[in-house]
Amino acid sequence: MTKLFEPTKLGDISLANRIVMAPLTRNRSPNAVPNELNVKYYAQRATAGLIITEATAITHQGQGYANVPGLYTKEALEGWKKVTDAVHANGGKIVVQMWHVGRISHTTLQPNGGKPVSSTSRRAETSKTYLVNSDGTGGFADVSEPRALETSEIPGIVEDYRKAARAAIDAGFDGVEIHGANGYLLDQFLRGNVNDRTDQYGGSIENRARFLFEVVDAITKEIGAGRTAIRISPVTASGDASDPAPQQLFTYVVEGLAKYDLAYIHVIEGQTGGKRDSLPFDYDALHAAYKAAGGKAGWMVNNAYTREMAIEAVESGKADVVAFGKPFISNPDFVRRLEENAALAQWDQTTLYGGGAKGYADYPTLDEAA
Repeated sequence: MTKLFEPTKLGDISLANRIVMAPLTRNRSPNAVPNELNVKYYAQRATAGLIITEATAITHQGQGYANVPGLYTKEALEGWKKVTDAVHANGGKIVVQMWHVGRISHTTLQPNGGKPVSSTSRRAETSKTYLVNSDGTGGFADVSEPRALETSEIPGIVEDYRKAARAAIDAGFDGVEIHGANGYLLDQFLRGNVNDRTDQYGGSIENRARFLFEVVDAITKEIGAGRTAIRISPVTASGDASDPAPQQLFTYVVEGLAKYDLAYIHVIEGQTGGKRDSLPFDYDALHAAYKAAGGKAGWMVNNAYTREMAIEAVESGKADVVAFGKPFISNPDFVRRLEENAALAQWDQTTLYGGGAKGYADYPTLDEAA
């Protein structure tokens, strides 16, 4: 037995083990409403120490992909309550990843067909979004041109985050994870190559991080820092996002986050879903800077961790918990398989996005496969 399989606590959330199911967009919630299939899928994976839901839009404006869930309608919150009840009944813990995609969207997904919003009016030239056609089939398309948010609009979006966090707790979630990664709205404000603003939210690192800290401040005041977490991706280039000085930028960010007694900070090492060494970055130095600033939140690491890497990370103190993504798709009993060092089933790449139970809620456990 290693520490990876031992209980721990992240802020106010107690975990049965240190293995986390990372957020995984699956596009199986039509009309942004979680359904019975989603209930089954999450309940099957409740042996994870913590489940982080697929990214979930805080508002209609925050939507960027077809058939992803939301946190902004009565029907969606009722659907999520069934999910959280089922996970808790199976002994698990679950937080919702709060999402505003910013410019990674399409006019057909926006209120009244409007332009997506961002830190900039420049389109993410190489980015795609997932749309559903009139015949029900899905596919990927180029994102639309955004408009830059007016300075006066930003407090309203901060308020949207606050309201969504309160709604999440009322729907039974154990906490929330703010999506500050992967080239979405908060990351668009952080990154020097996406943020071309000249107001108090652009220019210096301090100004570019202002929006993120206003969101963290509003959410922690609403639901408590011990139920609030955040995800960052220092070098992920998703959404055409990059920065000329990522080490300096994210050191500033984590030092600022150290002022809050958050549940955890979720760090993607390398390119999300890609190479761990996609660009030079010192993650140990980032962790050290956070601790030196007095930070006490759990440190969650993510991206292509193997069983051996995860055990070493937790034993050495490099991380408090380790998040795994795609292995959880095809291995609902992933924690048991790790514990027993059992073989892992491979996920079906063709069923990752959209569809029904096939490739979603029909993967067998070890016992079912025997």
